[in-house]
Amino acid sequence: MDAASLRALFTKPYGAPGPTAEQWRALYADDVHFQDPTQERQGLTAYLEAQEGLLKRCDDVFLEPGAVAIEANTAFIEWRMGLKIKGIEFIYPGTSRLLFNGEGKISDHRDYFDFVGPTFEPVPVVGGFVRWLYGRFVA
Repeated sequence: MDAASLRALFTKPYGAPGPTAEQWRALYADDVHFQDPTQERQGLTAYLEAQEGLLKRCDDVFLEPGAVAIEANTAFIEWRMGLKIKGIEFIYPGTSRLLFNGEGKISDHRDYFDFVGPTFEPVPVVGGFVRWLYGRFVA
């Protein structure tokens, strides 16, 4: 998989449909391991369920790629993901680390992003508390 293919995989404008199960199957190994700050899944069926679940929970989703780095069987891609839920837009900047098997399919997919800050900062009252709490750890 080259940089252009990864950018295409990590591109979904608001209003556009997500990848189909067939598109995922062409790129991901049957035994793929997936992990992000909110979940861990094993196997392609579980990965597909996680992706479909995200799309169903949100009014809309966007994903836009940033920098891509590939070396041997490892790739990193920066991205921004937007989720619209009940009139509130949540923006998550993050990075994915992908490992490729001998067939060139993704066998391990790990997402790194801050879930707490972007999730709770836009929420009235709770957002102020989250900013205060983050300030206590950073200051």
